[in-house]
Amino acid sequence: MENLASSIRLVLLTVDGQTYALPLAAVDRIVRMVEVTPLPGAPDVVEGVINIQGEVVPVVSIRRRLGLAQRAVGVSDSLVVARARTRRLAIIAEFILGVVERPADAVVSTGDIARGIQHIEGVLKTSDGLVLIQDLDGFFSPEEEQSLDLALERG
Repeated sequence: MENLASSIRLVLLTVDGQTYALPLAAVDRIVRMVEVTPLPGAPDVVEGVINIQGEVVPVVSIRRRLGLAQRAVGVSDSLVVARARTRRLAIIAEFILGVVERPADAVVSTGDIARGIQHIEGVLKTSDGLVLIQDLDGFFSPEEEQSLDLALERG
C-alpha cells in the first residue's frame, strides 16, 4: 500500500489563464460568487468581505496580489474558502479545475527555482504547464494583516 504521507492533494483553480493550487486540507468549501461588500481601509488585495454563517470573511484576489491586469469579478467566478494560519479567506477563482493528488516530491520549492517569489510556496510541473501553489499563511504581509484587522474592527 502506498504511503499517504508521500502524496499531496491540491485544489486547482485558474486566474488570468494561470493555474494555481491550494492544499486541499486548507480548503473548507467552494461557493459560487456572491455580492462582496467593500471594506474601507483594507489592503489592496482585499476585494471586500462576505458573510459565511455569521463569520465575516475577507475576499482576496490573487490577481491583485500578483499585480496582474484588473478584471471585474464575474457571476461565473467562484470563491474558494480556505483557512490560513490566522484567518479564513475567500479566494476569487475564475475556474475551478478540480482536485489532484501528486507525489509530494513532485512539488518544487520556489527557493529552488527563483529567490524572492512571494506568496507562492511551491511549484508543481504538470503536462499542462506549471501550477503555482499559494502560500495562504504568507498571503498577507504583517502590515497588511494589521490593516485588515483594523478595517474589520471598524467595518
